[in-house]
Amino acid sequence: MSNLIIIKSKIKEFNKHIMVPGDKSLSIRWVLFASLASGRSKSQNLLMSEDVLAALNAIKKLGIKVANRNNSCEIYGEGINGYKYKKNLIINAKNSGTLGRLILGLLIDTPYKIKLIGDKSLSKRDFKRIAEPLKKFGAEIKLTNNKNLPLTIRGTSLPVPIKYIEDKGSAQVKSSIIFAALKTKGITTIKAKKSRNHTEILCNYLKLPIKIRTTKLYDLLKINKVKKINPLNYKIPSDISSSAFFIVLTALNKNSKLTIKNVNINPSRIGIIKILKMMGVKIILKNKKNYKGEDVADIYVESPKKINSISCPTDFNTGAIDEFLIIFLVAAKADGISVFKDLAELNQKESPRLKWGSKILNLLGVKNIATNDTIKIFGNPNLSINKKIVIKNYLKDHRVFMTCVIAALSFGGHWKIYDKDSIETSFPSFLKIIDQIKNDN
Repeated sequence: MSNLIIIKSKIKEFNKHIMVPGDKSLSIRWVLFASLASGRSKSQNLLMSEDVLAALNAIKKLGIKVANRNNSCEIYGEGINGYKYKKNLIINAKNSGTLGRLILGLLIDTPYKIKLIGDKSLSKRDFKRIAEPLKKFGAEIKLTNNKNLPLTIRGTSLPVPIKYIEDKGSAQVKSSIIFAALKTKGITTIKAKKSRNHTEILCNYLKLPIKIRTTKLYDLLKINKVKKINPLNYKIPSDISSSAFFIVLTALNKNSKLTIKNVNINPSRIGIIKILKMMGVKIILKNKKNYKGEDVADIYVESPKKINSISCPTDFNTGAIDEFLIIFLVAAKADGISVFKDLAELNQKESPRLKWGSKILNLLGVKNIATNDTIKIFGNPNLSINKKIVIKNYLKDHRVFMTCVIAALSFGGHWKIYDKDSIETSFPSFLKIIDQIKNDN
């Protein structure tokens, strides 16, 4: 029963300052860039979740030395062509779509077959979207069921530059192509639908041969072969996606205030802040600064007297794609009907999240109408729960678990939420921070 959490009472009003762990997207990217660098790179505040540990284990299998010290991690890169490829190598991406997809770009020059595997959830996700562009570089990739993991990749000693249109708004696809292009002689061109741009920011900071032109809907990228990557010492800012749960907890609980310190507020990631501000939640970004190309700030949140319904602009979608489950909880308490469209990508995550969002709302007694890519939520400003709710069989999706914890603390009821260990993939200290907010109010 230890992998079960029971919540029987709502949280009381609070006024707190917290810090959340390092950004997962940046943590994984730091590991991969450091593995390509020439020399020692050091990070602080690296997120020590299962996803990031899987990334460290992956580069170790490729012959890169890693040293974890007290509050830091050191990676001894062997250069852009420094991976030591061995026969019959197996890399386990566990639950991480970011690792699984990005590392395939770095394996573009492996002379031997490498097998990529993942957990049950990752094995159901779409890897054809990565295989297609990487095959154009010259790699041989064999997928399970023409779409899934396990897969095998054998690279080429002379990858050819490609032109590719990325029209899904997938930062993982875009980043994988960028990584392959860094090992490819000649100019690779990507026309990419807007998505998070951490990879490009790190490329610019490291002065790598990448040119970027932005338009309203697309980014146009040109990438050339890199000769050398300098070591990257990096203090990783806190994760906006992890912060989102506490932002919403504050928004849903009367007379509550919260400050979250030193959070990555990259413009491609703050869809949730834009959406919640439109819904009447008071959010102020304080102590703004730029750190190695990334915008960072303290986030101050205050619960509103009234939550407005929203017809969510679809151009906010890519900047909030990981936060919609938690945004739906805010819509559940809004005054009026909220509509969210073009969310098919939500069902390409660790679980079919749009379906799970609808299911959670149904369990709360909140009327909603969901299709394959839209959801209409009929808000209830007086929402309060006094029944038993059981959450299980959700493919151990960490965001489903954390969303249900926030719902239980905000709306009441008697909740049993299974698979507590799902948070190890992205946010092992989630429940400790919840306790920190609950205690001594």
